[in-house]
Amino acid sequence: MSTTPSSGGGSFRKSGHRRIDDIRAEDEESSDESVDFGRAYGYDGGMLPIFLNDQSDLVEVMLELDEDSMVVRSVAAPTSAAAAASAERASSGSLSRSSSTASRIRRKLAWLFSPVRRRKPADATTDDEHSSSPGPAAAAMSSRDARRIRARLDRTREGARRALKGLRFISQTTTGTADANELWQRVEERFAALADNGLLARDDFAECIGMVDSKEFGVGIFDALARRRRQNFERITKEELYDFWLQISDQSFDARLQIFFDIVDTNVDGRITREEVQELIVLSASANKLSKLKEQAEEYASLIMEELDPENLGYIELWQLEALLLQRDTYMNYSRPPSTASGAGWSQSIAGGGTKTSFRRRWFNPRRAATRLRLAAWENWQRAWVVQLWVAVMAGLFAWKFTQYRHSAAFAVMGYCLPTAKGAAETLKLNMALVLLPVCRNTLTWLRATRARHFFPFDDSITFHKMIATAIVAGILLHAGNHLTCDFPRLINSSPLEYETVAQYFGSEKPTYWSLLKGVVGLTGIAMVVLITVSFTLAMHRFRKNSARLPYPLNRLTGFNAFWYSHHLLALVYLLLLIHGYFLFLVHSWYNRTTWMYISVPLLLYIGERNLRAFRSKAYSVKILKVSLLPGGVLTVTMSKPQGFRYRSGQYIFLQCPTISPFEWHPFSITSAPGDEYLSVHIRTNGDWTEELKRVFIENYFSPHSLRIASLNDLGSAQNSMVRLFVDGPYGAPAQDFRNYDVLLLVGLGIGATPFISILRDLLNNIKVSDELMELAMDTSRSEVSNSSLSFSTTSSSTKKRSYRTSSAHFYWVTREAASFEWFKGVMNDVAEMDKKGIIEMHNYLTSVYEERDARTTLLAMVQALNHAKNGVDIVSGTQVRTHFARPNWKEVFTKLAAKHPGATVGVFYCGTPTLAKELRKLSLEMSHRTSTRFHFHKEYF
Repeated sequence: MSTTPSSGGGSFRKSGHRRIDDIRAEDEESSDESVDFGRAYGYDGGMLPIFLNDQSDLVEVMLELDEDSMVVRSVAAPTSAAAAASAERASSGSLSRSSSTASRIRRKLAWLFSPVRRRKPADATTDDEHSSSPGPAAAAMSSRDARRIRARLDRTREGARRALKGLRFISQTTTGTADANELWQRVEERFAALADNGLLARDDFAECIGMVDSKEFGVGIFDALARRRRQNFERITKEELYDFWLQISDQSFDARLQIFFDIVDTNVDGRITREEVQELIVLSASANKLSKLKEQAEEYASLIMEELDPENLGYIELWQLEALLLQRDTYMNYSRPPSTASGAGWSQSIAGGGTKTSFRRRWFNPRRAATRLRLAAWENWQRAWVVQLWVAVMAGLFAWKFTQYRHSAAFAVMGYCLPTAKGAAETLKLNMALVLLPVCRNTLTWLRATRARHFFPFDDSITFHKMIATAIVAGILLHAGNHLTCDFPRLINSSPLEYETVAQYFGSEKPTYWSLLKGVVGLTGIAMVVLITVSFTLAMHRFRKNSARLPYPLNRLTGFNAFWYSHHLLALVYLLLLIHGYFLFLVHSWYNRTTWMYISVPLLLYIGERNLRAFRSKAYSVKILKVSLLPGGVLTVTMSKPQGFRYRSGQYIFLQCPTISPFEWHPFSITSAPGDEYLSVHIRTNGDWTEELKRVFIENYFSPHSLRIASLNDLGSAQNSMVRLFVDGPYGAPAQDFRNYDVLLLVGLGIGATPFISILRDLLNNIKVSDELMELAMDTSRSEVSNSSLSFSTTSSSTKKRSYRTSSAHFYWVTREAASFEWFKGVMNDVAEMDKKGIIEMHNYLTSVYEERDARTTLLAMVQALNHAKNGVDIVSGTQVRTHFARPNWKEVFTKLAAKHPGATVGVFYCGTPTLAKELRKLSLEMSHRTSTRFHFHKEYF
């Protein structure tokens, strides 16, 4: 073993290559991770660890030694027959974790990588000077050494296991159900596709190991592993890739910590400076697509150094980084503001997966099945009885008409085709009347405020509308199909004797097929089929959401505009239906022409509602107070509240801009509270009309140099502008009934948070009123309270405040874009400042960022917690509400809510994609079955 003189003082550094035999001759200590580091360096001839007894495969271990530290610099296969054997195994495709002695040494002797400072030769002289001449520097070193000892004593296996979850490299490929061999096979397949002449380029390393969307971070890992070999790689072989893979997929905490440290320690001096921390913050921000954090990387690096380097030595070491990870949960808990502290204790485990609650299940349990059936009936009884009644009425009408025409004289000529067509026609009359009721919004909004809401599922009005439309399509197929393909051909092919029985209905001369089609009944019937086909086709989800890609000019037939205008063709359908029903075949008496009896009342009701909308929209012309253009293509429009305009939180309105179109009305959730003096909506530009509205606002309200916020004070009176808005509403929505629940769980995806912002503001206003009452009671005497109670009650009654049953609200906002948090920044800050009792809990989740336990977000999570604890501001959202990374664990959310609010009634309100709606509905039913808490699920329309 060779030694190298030190460059300073009497200290020296020993370096060189030591083989396993040398270690075996000196080592007598155990390789347990909790061994004392002072005794770990004394080798007195102890036995070699059992896993190294097999010396058929030897490796070279490079150790770096000085007087008080020892670090394993590299573990590599020797250039001997063993290396050749290893290469032979690699070429045969039998590479595995168990065959690598180097990997086994790294795992078993991971303590050699633990927090000991690697110093440059010149540092020895400096330390001698510090020890011989006491002063500020010596005191700083002494303080740091004391903290190092305390951190080492505080380290426990439980803490290491928790911290290990926060250092997962490439979690998409190194975790999951697949075993190590299968994971490596996937890497081998990508290597074969990316390698050139058996060599993998440095820039392709990230894609090869599965970090496709984190190329810069993957390159950082590559460079850190290459520096361990004291080499500067640009390309690596398959064997070298396998060695790298074993290191990054190692499951020990010390091994992962060392890799993470080496990524930051770019100059390999065993110390991390502020500049190196800043580089890693930029790297992590790039991997997570958080461009805003790059601009403040220097500030956040200083924050890390301030926390970990209180002695102001200008660097931190491995043990300090380890201590930061071990204390991660502590930082997270005290980083929450007092207003939302009630959620801090359990919201953190949600993001990281938490402790999963397991339930024992058997294949079949009659009692559990009965309970599930009872809960399903309890949850869906309103839907069930309405649908059953509707189906029963249709079946009764069909049977009645079928029986009537089965015994008619025409049955002998046309057979069963005739009663089938007439039975289907009777159901069509009913459904053409019922399909109008779910879109009579003013009537439904009024009924929501009555006791009828306890019996009718008004939340499912749109679903019922679609079900009726489906029944109409089925009825048309039966009715028109039987006429055109069955009874008409049988009629024209009937014998003269058979025709005499129906001649009174068709005339003395037998009609032809063409004469039947060109008659009033035939023409109106065919016209209705064509118009309904066009209207119903363009109302389908693929066409309405513009997801169907059609060639030009057919692409103009998709989107909301096509759906909106084609639906107005149904007005002509109802006119044709009345004509068609009057000139029916086989009917003479007026009272047997029953079409007008079915549709008259619903049609008049719908026409009255449309007239009310036209009249009210003219009366509700609003004055635009402020227009804000927010990130993500969102417009915030603040308008004056029309005279007499009253609404509830959770409701929505329709907006019309005559500058764009005098016919189009579009629905938007109200984001202001009923007690506010203004009316506001948030509009995301993702369609033709909204894009045009954005263009109109930019042209009329924004200067070319400022595309942020335009207010009335800056731009003058909005009435002088050509831009005008008309308001129609408000209309009822499921969220307006939030007061009927003890606890609220509000879940919004992206712009789907808008229906719940009004609820949060309403709750804040209620908190404000309660605080005013409390201050009034404390600051005035009893007589003054009695004198002022009358005036205050008058004020309260004027705002129409209702008593609140709701005692707690949990708001979960899940979004893909960090810029989205700008939309409701003011509301989140107001909640944090005003809600001192923790009534409202805000939980923001950013899904475009890797989960909080991923190594690519580890440093960002630390910076986030430290900055929140010091400044009270989240680094992602810029608000006082901390942002979680990745998606929530919804099962954990429901479990924690049930544990926190036993016996309570929880209203689950959701606005977002249908996929998550199914999951939340299922969890609501499941948790209602398993706990004493009752969850009621509601899905918003928009």
